[in-house]
Amino acid sequence: MTGPVVVVGDILLDRDVEGVVNRLCPDSPVPVLDESTAVDRPGGAGLAAVFAAALGAEVALVTALADDEGGARLSTLLAAAGVQVYALPLRGATPEKIRLHARGRVLLRHDRGGPAGEPGEPSEAALRLLASASAVLVSDYGRGVARQPALRCALAATRAPVVWDPHPRGPAAVPGVHLATPNESEVRELVKTGPGASRLATASRGAQELRRRWRAGAVTVTLGGDGALLCHAGSTPLVVPATASAEGDTCGAGDRFAATASIALSRGALVSEAVQAAVTEASAYVAAGGVATALPPQARPVPVTGSRPGGGDRVGVGAAAAVVAAVRAAGGTVVATGGCFDLLHAGHVATLEAARRLGDCLVVCLNSDAGVTGLKGPDRPVVPQGDRGRLLAALGCVDAVLVFDEPTPQAALTWLRPDIWVKGGDYATDGEPGLPEAELLSRWGGHTVVVPYLDGRSTSDMIAAARAGGATAGSGDRVPGPPPGVAVGVDVAAAKGAR
Repeated sequence: MTGPVVVVGDILLDRDVEGVVNRLCPDSPVPVLDESTAVDRPGGAGLAAVFAAALGAEVALVTALADDEGGARLSTLLAAAGVQVYALPLRGATPEKIRLHARGRVLLRHDRGGPAGEPGEPSEAALRLLASASAVLVSDYGRGVARQPALRCALAATRAPVVWDPHPRGPAAVPGVHLATPNESEVRELVKTGPGASRLATASRGAQELRRRWRAGAVTVTLGGDGALLCHAGSTPLVVPATASAEGDTCGAGDRFAATASIALSRGALVSEAVQAAVTEASAYVAAGGVATALPPQARPVPVTGSRPGGGDRVGVGAAAAVVAAVRAAGGTVVATGGCFDLLHAGHVATLEAARRLGDCLVVCLNSDAGVTGLKGPDRPVVPQGDRGRLLAALGCVDAVLVFDEPTPQAALTWLRPDIWVKGGDYATDGEPGLPEAELLSRWGGHTVVVPYLDGRSTSDMIAAARAGGATAGSGDRVPGPPPGVAVGVDVAAAKGAR
């Protein structure tokens, strides 16, 4: 099969905080960590997806994202890693795991996010994705995605090889998976064995029982630095030793193992060959320094509320999250649009007003200063992002402004998941290619629409006129914005019914 490798499972936001301990707290005998650096990364199924992408595969991730700042940050990190995200809505907060380090050792892990929220329904696009995958990795972290009924039906029906990385708090693997990859401690929790048995005997008995219980083609138990034990057809297990002995941070080694095995199966390898490749890759991963050295360069942080000068309380991730969550809770329609909005003029206002009429809130995705410079050249923007955001937020038709640094709004849209994406422009809509964001919106059942241009002003000509001595911009410029009720790129009634 030639489709992408699809990772399914729960995503977390991991943060590694490095610091120095030079003193104890005066009011309690505990060390004080002076933070020096902090690095965010996708955790859970997100880490497995990033690893698969780093190994050269085309990767799509089916997961649940919350309407909060953690969800926005994860969207940015995944987009930077080249992972396509098919997001299910998630009630509650993004789970976060914060590790505090000093001199390379973990002092404390702080978990936050509360109990697992309930994932929503997958889109039709996500279900079609599973049917066309070259391999599927279920990376279960026990927070509900692997229990989702529609996803389980699609996983059971796919013709692609399925690798299941289980969690003791998660559900059983769907019947017929090609390979399950528990570690030793997970096997001991999933299969109760009597005392006194050797390590290999315990792993072998547990693997055989899980293989029978789940009707799996094979079960491999990862043994840390000692490699893995594989049980498949026949009564004699295969022991695959590690290629090198290495001491180091093993965080993420199981995800590396499962991702490597999934890619090997997608390319036609036998299960035994996939396990051998996975042991080799996981051993090399730990020997090279683990997750600290294996991830691609960190993406720029997503701005949070108040982090942009002069932004006001309607600018930032927090503001957008609050608006979107409230509208979705009421069953409303979320509309988004985007652009540089360097010199706000009547054409912009007409576009924004037309967009707001299509739903129950409007979130503007605003290019940052660096983004505008990349698109327009070194002389732009004329107005800094803080002022641009404040001006947009002051408009009655704008409910929130989200500033993004990337060249395209892909990460912002993946998190926002608007029902309708609106652009002003002369894009063809009759049998010609539409907006470049259309494929992205289809992942969650959203719609793209175009608001036609009308004659008027443009930012570029306003700047040129000002530099030429203040002359009025030419009438040949065009201003987007139809009158109320004008037909746009899709059926508006159908678009407003999208959720």
